[in-house]
Amino acid sequence: MTTARKTSRVETLVDKLSLRDRLSAEEVAALEAVLDAPKTVAPGADIVREHTRPMYSTLLISGFSARYSTLEDGSRQITEINVSGDFIDLHSLLMKQMDHGVVALSDCVIAETPHAALIDITERHPHLGRLLWLDTIIDAAIHRQWLVAMGRRSGLGHLAHLVCELYLRLQAVGQTGEMRFDLPLTQSVLGDALGLSSVHVSRLITEMKSEGLVNWSGGRIEILDWRRLCEIAEFDPTYLRLQCEPV
Repeated sequence: MTTARKTSRVETLVDKLSLRDRLSAEEVAALEAVLDAPKTVAPGADIVREHTRPMYSTLLISGFSARYSTLEDGSRQITEINVSGDFIDLHSLLMKQMDHGVVALSDCVIAETPHAALIDITERHPHLGRLLWLDTIIDAAIHRQWLVAMGRRSGLGHLAHLVCELYLRLQAVGQTGEMRFDLPLTQSVLGDALGLSSVHVSRLITEMKSEGLVNWSGGRIEILDWRRLCEIAEFDPTYLRLQCEPV
């Protein structure tokens, strides 16, 4: 199969999928054809609401969003941070009703794809369908790693693991510099992802900086010691499946 020239709406998605297997020009065109017109979502707004039954899946073209669940007392647990190129609710094609919500964490640009069009892709382009299936499997792998981190890692190890993961996921879609990336998330949001208070998150960031692991200023992170950061996190990137293995 020949490698296709990417178009703007699917560029980050194609970057990510192409790490795992080569896409044909026809497959890239099929992805582009099923996307509705892009639209913007403001920070804090729901992209997908909890318990709804969407008739479409949503591609995050740019920005950061998060999957979350809320408790009766209004507290929120973030269960995955989404980056550019993620189909944030691809599993709704088969699950139908959402058991969680997806919220914009920054200014986001999204494009929706009707479920009927995705079903057509799986029938007409089975290889592409398998790649999208793999994407949902990797989402599940990310959830498993977050569960391990929440239950067994120290606070510092948990935050270090999140930094390592997000760096590699952003690198895969061309959103990093030399060991630098933007992470415009508040400490409150990070606390919802880590299951910690914002005060605890602030202390962990200070500790990471004092240990010479990172420079972290505002929404910008520079990783100073990748090897040591990975050691503290016990980070093994296998679950992200960033190698090319034909499906």
